[in-house]
Amino acid sequence: MKKILVLLLIIFLTINQCFAAKYGVYVPQNYYYNPDAGERLLFIIDLSNSMNERLENDTKYNQMIKTIKEILPKIAPKTEIGLRIYGHRIGFTPIEACRASTLAAPIAPNNTSNIEYSLSKHKPRGMTPITFSLKQAIKYDFMGFTGKKHIILLTDGGENCDESPCKFVMELIKIRRDIQIDVIAFNIDNNSDLEQLRCTALVTSGKFYNAKTTAQLYNGFNKSIDGVKNVEAKIILPTMK
Repeated sequence: MKKILVLLLIIFLTINQCFAAKYGVYVPQNYYYNPDAGERLLFIIDLSNSMNERLENDTKYNQMIKTIKEILPKIAPKTEIGLRIYGHRIGFTPIEACRASTLAAPIAPNNTSNIEYSLSKHKPRGMTPITFSLKQAIKYDFMGFTGKKHIILLTDGGENCDESPCKFVMELIKIRRDIQIDVIAFNIDNNSDLEQLRCTALVTSGKFYNAKTTAQLYNGFNKSIDGVKNVEAKIILPTMK
């Protein structure tokens, strides 16, 4: 009986690994999740061409830059944060455009200025390779870290590179428990795209925000960084009797 159970376990793990390979799920050798190891935070930001569209008398790109500059100082300096961008290159072929994803600011403490500079030197140009960006981030950007991997994904459109972020994360959570993805859908009207993005967040126990305005964009970022905000000390003076 014991041998049968071991055999069934091996078959189950093999099947899971096959599905993982099909969907590009990366599992490190000797995978280990230690919830006591803290949290690293990675912003994945959309720089596809549609971010040039105007919203509230400015481009969505400029509104995003302004919002992130307001959000970053709220994060505790010792928190390890980084930036990945996608859609910032057009490419000569659709395949190249769908691989336009770059770790612009590697995850590190006291990283606010690097993130701001990296965002400012790239402009919206290309497509929306969301799933590829998630795969790259999970495989490379958190390398060697055993704690919680927290991703905040901003996009103003759905995946347009023939992949599904929803299907990807549904396979991901079967094997990995260390990844949370918050998704901020910025000025998106397509219901199918919204459902894909909502799935991507909720399946990983993340938060989903449908931001129609710049104020709602700020609210989404602000709530997503709740766990790593600066703690402001308050001085309470004794009352006179």
